[in-house]
Amino acid sequence: MSNNSSAIPELNLRVIILGLILSVVMGSANVYLGLKAGMTVSASIPAAVVGMLVLRYFGRTGGSSHGGSILEANQIQTAASAGESLAAGIIFTMPALILIGVWQEFDMILTTVIAFTGGLLGILFMIPMRQVFIVKNEDNLQYPEGLACASVLEAGQEKDSSDNASSIIKGALLGGAFKGLISFVGLLKGGLETAYLIGNRIFFFGGDISPALLAVGFIVKLNVAVLIFIGGFIGWLIGIPLLGHGLEHASNPVEGAWELWSTQIRYVGVGAMVIGGMSSIFRVRKGLVDAIKVLRKSQINIDQDNIPSNQKDIPPKAINIFSAIAVTLVGGIYYYITNDIAITIVTTIIMIIMAFFFTAVASYIVGLVGNSNSPVSGMTITAVLFTGGLLYVFGFSGTEGMVATLGVAAIVCCAACTSGDVCNDLKTGQIVGSSPFRQQIMQIAGVGVASLVMAPIMQLLHETTPGGIGGRELAAPQAGLFASLAKGFFGDGILPWNMVAIGAILGIIILSADFFLERWYKLKNIQTPSSFRLHLMPIAVGMYLPFGLSTPILIGGLLAHFILKENSPNKDPDSVLQKGVLLSSGLIAGESLMGILLAFIAGAGIQSLTLDLNPDLITALTLSAALGTIWWLYTSSKIKNN
Repeated sequence: MSNNSSAIPELNLRVIILGLILSVVMGSANVYLGLKAGMTVSASIPAAVVGMLVLRYFGRTGGSSHGGSILEANQIQTAASAGESLAAGIIFTMPALILIGVWQEFDMILTTVIAFTGGLLGILFMIPMRQVFIVKNEDNLQYPEGLACASVLEAGQEKDSSDNASSIIKGALLGGAFKGLISFVGLLKGGLETAYLIGNRIFFFGGDISPALLAVGFIVKLNVAVLIFIGGFIGWLIGIPLLGHGLEHASNPVEGAWELWSTQIRYVGVGAMVIGGMSSIFRVRKGLVDAIKVLRKSQINIDQDNIPSNQKDIPPKAINIFSAIAVTLVGGIYYYITNDIAITIVTTIIMIIMAFFFTAVASYIVGLVGNSNSPVSGMTITAVLFTGGLLYVFGFSGTEGMVATLGVAAIVCCAACTSGDVCNDLKTGQIVGSSPFRQQIMQIAGVGVASLVMAPIMQLLHETTPGGIGGRELAAPQAGLFASLAKGFFGDGILPWNMVAIGAILGIIILSADFFLERWYKLKNIQTPSSFRLHLMPIAVGMYLPFGLSTPILIGGLLAHFILKENSPNKDPDSVLQKGVLLSSGLIAGESLMGILLAFIAGAGIQSLTLDLNPDLITALTLSAALGTIWWLYTSSKIKNN
């Protein structure tokens, strides 16, 4: 787009209000999804579609001939996706303080300040890196989700976007209905699982009944979905039987399988993630050096008036002021939770260094594989292990050590998640001609507003969901792992280091296999986007997620694969899957928001319905509904591609 884009409306009151509302909505939905599935998905595309639809409506009702510009829609999705990314950072870490017993309920003010501070640091650290990862590496880093969002925005300007919006609405209604029938009416089961004892071995099979997880698989596509399933297969169908101990759980093999996974097998995933985090840092080493050079250069006074609008960042002075505020808040947070000046100084320094490093790593990885596939969990586990180990060497122990370690992890995780999202959005903005500094303003505003709802939503879900956070429905797998690691360092917890070591060895093997696979593709001159890769992080994620989650994710990935296969290979995969992605986004939003609505209903004292139906009938209805949803997503996603 030409530099006369400044004449096109971009940032105004209606854009700000709508962007901030969607930031809260998308952030809340991803809080639920992340606690349930251990992963979140990008909100950019659904937010862009909703933004265009609302702007078009305002344009008609206001008598305007222009129902909203592409730059306005881009600013709306920028704020909305900031809320989504912040949710990922906060739910992966802060619930750990509940799980280790330091908190009985979420500290509203502290959680809010941690969320805002981590998100703000992610944005500020990313600003000087824009030149490195977006402008200078334009050919090497494709930013698949950023490109897809830009395509949706451009398509929305060329034709009526009502069909796109109706796809999201249909998906949301179905996802919400499914969640209501499972959790409120009790007409459907939330999952189907069974286990058999053969000799001394437990063999477990099962799958969650969740349209949101099916949608996650569709969005991340087959390669990632298969890798997640491979991780689950290794953990649940190989690891658990190899451990044995089945005779100890002969009366209830299902519970036995869950116990072996939670106390042993998932730590294999931890070991693999540590290797994945270290390899990510190694891969981005050159970008880190370049980013430091740009950061130093940015402190030199530059005449901002001579920089075109579509290339201008927030001024360095403003970045320095915001950074000073963020670091001061960090120091205050650590002193408040530890009441120890020495721990405060050490953890603040560690946090700044790690947040900067992982901001660069997240930005680079998002450019390669997209925001939904960024290995933030591996980075955060690396931060937990490094911080915990360092504080342990320094002689810190007990609750102070656990809280300090998790405090560092929380801010680093929020920074990494937000910076990856910022990079994605700035790539979209570069394509459509947005002003980077206006996007950065919207990102800061989106993080600020979304941070206000994180703690209340988590507390509501914790109080009203059976088993609370950490239970079967809201397993919060990352938070559970971080709690176990913190207790292993400073509490009475005993970490199965043998399992962590096995995971590390597996991680090295997988990385090596992927290296040779990449070399083989280059040797054969195979460079198609659909080429199968053995990315380590999705496999590690599959190991430490409940196996039931990987089953619908795999099915969703298969649906996307079959739809792509039926279309001409000359067609752009993102355009082929666009309708299915919008339907899937609706399924995720509908199920997640219904989960939060039911939490409000339970909080108001309204009890769920209990239908006294035959269990076999409920199972049959559940299977029928699940198969019907799969068929609906498959056939509906193909309609526009025929």
